[in-house]
Amino acid sequence: MSHSKLRALVVLSAAMLMTVLDGSIVTVAMPAMQRDLGFTPAGLSWTVNAYLIAFGGLLLLSGRLGDLIGRKKMFLAGNVVFTAASLLAGAATGPGLLIAARFLQGVGSAMASAVVLGILVTLFTEPGERARAIGVFSFTGAAGASIGQVLGGVLTDALSWHWIFFINVPIGLATVALAIKALPADRGVGLAAGADVLGAVLVTAGLMLGIYTVVKVEEYGWLAAHTLGLGAVSLVLLAAFLVRQATARTPLMPLRVFRSRNVSGANLVQMLALSGMFAFQVIVALYMQKVLGYGALATGLAMLPAAVAIGGVSLFVSARLSDRFGARAVLVAGLVLLTGAMGWLTRVPVQASYVVDLLPVMLLIAGGGLVLPSLTTLGMSGARADDAGLASGLFNTTQQIGAALGVAVLSTLAASRTGVLLASGASEAAALTGGYRLAFMVSAGLLVAALVVSLAVLRRPAPAPAPEAEQAALVTP
Repeated sequence: MSHSKLRALVVLSAAMLMTVLDGSIVTVAMPAMQRDLGFTPAGLSWTVNAYLIAFGGLLLLSGRLGDLIGRKKMFLAGNVVFTAASLLAGAATGPGLLIAARFLQGVGSAMASAVVLGILVTLFTEPGERARAIGVFSFTGAAGASIGQVLGGVLTDALSWHWIFFINVPIGLATVALAIKALPADRGVGLAAGADVLGAVLVTAGLMLGIYTVVKVEEYGWLAAHTLGLGAVSLVLLAAFLVRQATARTPLMPLRVFRSRNVSGANLVQMLALSGMFAFQVIVALYMQKVLGYGALATGLAMLPAAVAIGGVSLFVSARLSDRFGARAVLVAGLVLLTGAMGWLTRVPVQASYVVDLLPVMLLIAGGGLVLPSLTTLGMSGARADDAGLASGLFNTTQQIGAALGVAVLSTLAASRTGVLLASGASEAAALTGGYRLAFMVSAGLLVAALVVSLAVLRRPAPAPAPEAEQAALVTP
């Protein structure tokens, strides 16, 4: 790997670290923010929801705009917006200002994150080199999730919750400064190649409304008029968007991207797998705090072995296995390990031993270090140079939808089961444990479904074309 490519990878990974860090660090500091700013319980949830709606709703549009105006420009602009919004969030003195700043953070994250994979796959074209770069990139994500949980507790306790946002400012400024020189310039194909304003409005409105509906499921329930009505409107908007893309002269999202079995299949597998994996990231943390009595910092430290395992496998093992056996085989192996981890959790007791009941899960979850890089390789394998931003935005969008659906479905099921057990006379700890066990069981089922789709749909990616051949294809009439 040349020095110029290494510098570019460092910049892209730093941006990924900042985004993931922000997503996990906020949850730890939410009680402190509620006390200081006077949030209501419902209002407090909007510190997360506002970010998720903007982030998930704008990823697809941002990815395509990166292809049209240049992915480097979009990356730089996104990091500037995110850094400025972080400064605003840290200085917030009331709930309204903090929620608005979080929405702007989501906008900036979407602009930058949507094009990162597009830049990466067009920069690293040789399969082995690309696999190693994706492994480093995935390691950064795993490290950010773990560091965020620990760092959030340390900063909030030692300084104040304001610093969980202020810490993004020096990272963001350094990322922008380095990216100007480190990332290759690209001119984009021009707005005329995909300036579909109606399509942009339809997909952005449909995704934002859909994500809003999902994050409010826990409050309203799945069968409430609020959920069914808004969910139906979201689906109509997205269906209208697809119809528009099939008929528009310059579509925002050319439907040819779905002709690749690996692109379509990897996005579906990602939705299923991440829905299941969020049982680990969210439900396990709730189990440790509400049943076992762990504090926020202790929970982060208890989950640290999982982050180390995922990071170590993605950084040192995944690329080598992919070179030898192919991304599809590595993905299948990773899904088997994750299914085993969720299966182990279905037996957690009320009085658990960390070493016996939880540490094996933290080690089996290393399968995530095989799944995430392999899915990225497969999901981006069919992307042309002029569609790389779109494929990247699509991949990130299904990632966010899968995560949101996982949290909504599993949290709702766990709460419902807990309520039934409490009504039957079970203790609070036993009822909570029973609800969490059901969530783990459903999570294992989602991972099995992801495994089935992987075996039935995905294929070993064809070798990437040489850069000269790909560029020639782009200028051929």
